Amino acid sequence: MISKKYRLTEREVKRVLHKWKPFFSYGIVLNSCKNKEWHNRFAIVLWWKSVNSNVERNFFRRKFYDIVSSFNFKHEWIDFVFVVKKKTKFDKKSLESILWFEKDLMFLLGKI
Repeated sequence: MISKKYRLTEREVKRVLHKWKPFFSYGIVLNSCKNKEWHNRFAIVLWWKSVNSNVERNFFRRKFYDIVSSFNFKHEWIDFVFVVKKKTKFDKKSLESILWFEKDLMFLLGKI
């Protein structure tokens, strides 16, 4: 997990979603917006249709924060919101699903 100062609140997520043009991947959409903080901030939106339970949602949320914390970013300070598409289905017991989730995230992070 990353500390709270690097996460976005619900109000800030809505601001980012309405402000900038998104980047698309097969199952995840990345919206970003410059901020006035001295660090990058992140959020992920997982639809209830994308996962079977809260346990799986938290699993993929933690996986997301682990990937983001290990990624090296440029010196621009940006807010990032990753939105999982509604038709995308994740299963924590399926290795293929976990690898696909990681691959999709790395593809979007590489576009930045």
